[in-house]
Amino acid sequence: MASAEFAPGPPFSRIILIFEDSRTLRVTNSTGAALAAISLHQLPNRQWATVLDVARPDTPEDRELALRLTEIGFVPGEAVCIVANGVPGREPLAVRLGHTTFALRRHEAAMIRVTPGAARHG
Repeated sequence: MASAEFAPGPPFSRIILIFEDSRTLRVTNSTGAALAAISLHQLPNRQWATVLDVARPDTPEDRELALRLTEIGFVPGEAVCIVANGVPGREPLAVRLGHTTFALRRHEAAMIRVTPGAARHG
Protein backbone atom coordinates (compact mmCIF):
# COMPACT_ATOMS: atom_id res chain seq x y z
CA MET A 1 0.00 0.00 0.00
CA ALA A 2 1.35 3.41 -0.98
CA SER A 3 0.07 6.82 -0.07
CA ALA A 4 0.64 10.42 -1.08
CA GLU A 5 -0.32 13.65 0.65
CA PHE A 6 -1.26 17.01 -0.88
CA ALA A 7 -1.91 20.29 0.94
CA PRO A 8 -4.32 22.11 -1.38
CA GLY A 9 -5.76 24.63 1.09
CA PRO A 10 -9.33 25.07 2.37
CA PRO A 11 -11.71 23.40 2.89
CA PHE A 12 -9.36 20.52 3.73
CA SER A 13 -5.99 20.97 5.35
CA ARG A 14 -4.64 17.85 3.67
CA ILE A 15 -5.80 15.21 1.19
CA ILE A 16 -4.39 11.73 1.51
CA LEU A 17 -4.45 9.34 -1.44
CA ILE A 18 -4.00 5.71 -0.43
CA PHE A 19 -3.31 3.23 -3.23
CA GLU A 20 -4.45 -0.06 -1.73
CA ASP A 21 -3.62 -2.03 -4.86
CA SER A 22 -3.21 -1.32 -8.59
CA ARG A 23 -6.93 -0.59 -9.09
CA THR A 24 -8.15 0.72 -5.72
CA LEU A 25 -7.71 4.27 -4.50
CA ARG A 26 -9.01 5.55 -1.17
CA VAL A 27 -9.19 9.30 -0.61
CA THR A 28 -9.31 10.77 2.89
CA ASN A 29 -8.63 14.03 4.67
CA SER A 30 -6.15 14.34 7.54
CA THR A 31 -8.72 13.02 10.03
CA GLY A 32 -9.25 9.86 7.98
CA ALA A 33 -12.74 10.81 6.76
CA ALA A 34 -13.46 9.61 3.23
CA LEU A 35 -13.89 12.29 0.57
CA ALA A 36 -16.35 12.13 -2.34
CA ALA A 37 -14.83 11.38 -5.74
CA ILE A 38 -16.64 12.19 -8.98
CA SER A 39 -15.75 12.15 -12.65
CA LEU A 40 -14.48 15.44 -14.02
CA HIS A 41 -17.44 15.77 -16.43
CA GLN A 42 -19.76 15.89 -13.36
CA LEU A 43 -17.95 18.86 -11.81
CA PRO A 44 -19.94 22.12 -11.89
CA ASN A 45 -18.50 24.96 -13.98
CA ARG A 46 -15.99 27.22 -12.23
CA GLN A 47 -15.52 24.90 -9.23
CA TRP A 48 -11.92 23.91 -8.56
CA ALA A 49 -11.10 20.32 -7.67
CA THR A 50 -8.10 18.04 -7.22
CA VAL A 51 -7.28 15.27 -9.68
CA LEU A 52 -7.28 11.88 -7.98
CA ASP A 53 -6.55 9.53 -10.87
CA VAL A 54 -7.29 8.59 -14.47
CA ALA A 55 -9.30 5.43 -15.12
CA ARG A 56 -7.50 2.31 -16.28
CA PRO A 57 -9.79 1.17 -19.10
CA ASP A 58 -9.92 -2.25 -20.74
CA THR A 59 -9.96 -1.30 -24.44
CA PRO A 60 -6.68 -0.46 -26.24
CA GLU A 61 -8.11 2.84 -27.58
CA ASP A 62 -9.16 4.01 -24.13
CA ARG A 63 -5.83 2.89 -22.61
CA GLU A 64 -4.06 5.15 -25.13
CA LEU A 65 -6.43 7.98 -24.21
CA ALA A 66 -5.75 7.48 -20.48
CA LEU A 67 -2.01 7.59 -21.19
CA ARG A 68 -2.40 10.85 -23.16
CA LEU A 69 -4.44 12.43 -20.35
CA THR A 70 -1.74 11.49 -17.86
CA GLU A 71 1.03 12.77 -20.14
CA ILE A 72 -0.59 16.20 -20.50
CA GLY A 73 -0.81 16.58 -16.74
CA PHE A 74 -3.95 14.97 -15.32
CA VAL A 75 -2.06 13.43 -12.41
CA PRO A 76 -2.94 13.13 -8.69
CA GLY A 77 -2.82 16.42 -6.83
CA GLU A 78 -3.25 18.77 -9.81
CA ALA A 79 -5.83 21.58 -9.61
CA VAL A 80 -8.55 21.35 -12.28
CA CYS A 81 -11.68 23.34 -13.18
CA ILE A 82 -14.28 23.28 -15.97
CA VAL A 83 -14.40 26.85 -17.26
CA ALA A 84 -16.99 26.43 -20.05
CA ASN A 85 -19.20 23.96 -21.95
CA GLY A 86 -19.69 23.93 -25.70
CA VAL A 87 -23.10 24.27 -27.29
CA PRO A 88 -25.09 22.23 -28.33
CA GLY A 89 -24.70 19.06 -26.32
CA ARG A 90 -22.31 20.63 -23.78
CA GLU A 91 -19.25 19.45 -25.73
CA PRO A 92 -16.37 20.09 -25.71
CA LEU A 93 -15.54 21.04 -22.14
CA ALA A 94 -12.98 23.79 -21.62
CA VAL A 95 -10.91 22.42 -18.73
CA ARG A 96 -8.31 24.43 -16.85
CA LEU A 97 -5.41 22.35 -15.53
CA GLY A 98 -2.95 24.47 -13.60
CA HIS A 99 -2.25 27.41 -15.93
CA THR A 100 -3.30 25.64 -19.16
CA THR A 101 -6.74 25.22 -20.75
CA PHE A 102 -7.65 22.07 -22.71
CA ALA A 103 -10.73 21.10 -24.72
CA LEU A 104 -11.94 17.65 -23.67
CA ARG A 105 -14.84 15.54 -24.85
CA ARG A 106 -17.21 14.41 -22.12
CA HIS A 107 -15.99 10.82 -22.65
CA GLU A 108 -12.41 11.93 -21.96
CA ALA A 109 -13.39 13.99 -18.90
CA ALA A 110 -15.37 11.01 -17.55
CA MET A 111 -12.11 9.06 -17.25
CA ILE A 112 -10.65 11.59 -14.78
CA ARG A 113 -11.66 11.28 -11.09
CA VAL A 114 -11.56 14.39 -8.93
CA THR A 115 -12.41 15.60 -5.43
CA PRO A 116 -14.58 18.73 -5.74
CA GLY A 117 -13.66 21.87 -3.87
CA ALA A 118 -10.41 20.44 -2.58
CA ALA A 119 -7.90 22.51 -4.52
CA ARG A 120 -7.15 26.17 -5.02
CA HIS A 121 -5.65 27.41 -8.22
CA GLY A 122 -2.61 29.48 -7.68
